[in-house]
Formats: sequence, structure tokens, C-alpha cells
Amino acid sequence: MDWNDRFAASGPGEPGPPSVLVGREDLVPTTGRALDVACGRGTVAVWLAQRGLVVDALDAAPAGLALGRAAADAAAVTVHWIEADLDEGLPVTGGYDVVVCQRFRDPALYPALAGVLAPGGLLVVTVLSVVGDAGGRFRAEPGELRGAFADLDVLVDEEGGGEAHLVARLD
Repeated sequence: MDWNDRFAASGPGEPGPPSVLVGREDLVPTTGRALDVACGRGTVAVWLAQRGLVVDALDAAPAGLALGRAAADAAAVTVHWIEADLDEGLPVTGGYDVVVCQRFRDPALYPALAGVLAPGGLLVVTVLSVVGDAGGRFRAEPGELRGAFADLDVLVDEEGGGEAHLVARLD
């Protein structure tokens, strides 16, 4: 099943923060620019827009972007939706106050994620992990996120249950 089929079968989602930010929503500013990388159905992108951020959201799957557009329309917020293949790199330039990347892992993209942060910007990354789960080519090794973003001020670093979460700020 490809991502378009998966999104078409899943239907729209409810806007909300990334799971690592539940209870930590105060870390996210209410003004500025946000980027949601591999946004899927756009639930995080719409939540960011509801907070008052100007949001760019990108994904390779048109079906996911269509669900995101419908969710943004229903919430009466504006999100700039970008269809992009991340294998070709990050198709945006810097100055983002928040960058979110949920459940898309490409270590080659890690420098670009940090590189588009504005000073003081917040990075929120969740990937599948071998910690607490079976291995696999799409799963991060222990400490991968902390090592990849060692130049940032790490606020949250959690691994377990097959996921790794990192929240960090560019000083």
C-alpha cells in the first residue's frame, strides 16, 4: 500500500500537537513561521496555524495534502501546502520559528532540518526507534536524534516503545 492509499483509507484527522508536545504546548510560540515536514494528513500543521503561526506543510502524498486542506478549511485557518519529494532535499529556506517532523526518518535530512531554524527556533522530531521495539531499516538507533542535533539546546530527549522524540531549540 502506498501513502496515497493509506491516507485515503484513513480519512481526516483531528488537529493536535505532536505527541511529545502534549502537556508541553507552552514550548510552541503563537507567532512566527512554522514548517511541518512530512505532514501527512496535516493535523499538526492545522494545529500550528490555529495557534497563530504562518505554516508551510510539505508531503509527497497528494491524498494526505488534500486531507490537510480540508482540515484547514474546516478549522478556518490558512496553511501553505507543498507537494515535495524529500528524497530531493528540503524545498524551503530558513527562518522558521518551529520545525516539526513526525515519523519520517532520513538522517541525511537532519542537517537541513536544523538549518532552516530561526535563532531561538524550536525543533520537534519523532522517529521510529529500535528502543523498545524490533529493529528495522527505518528505525533509529539509540541516541541517534540527540547525536544528530547535538548543537541545539535539547529540551526533551525520550526513547522507548519503538519511538524516539527530541525537542530542541537553536540558541
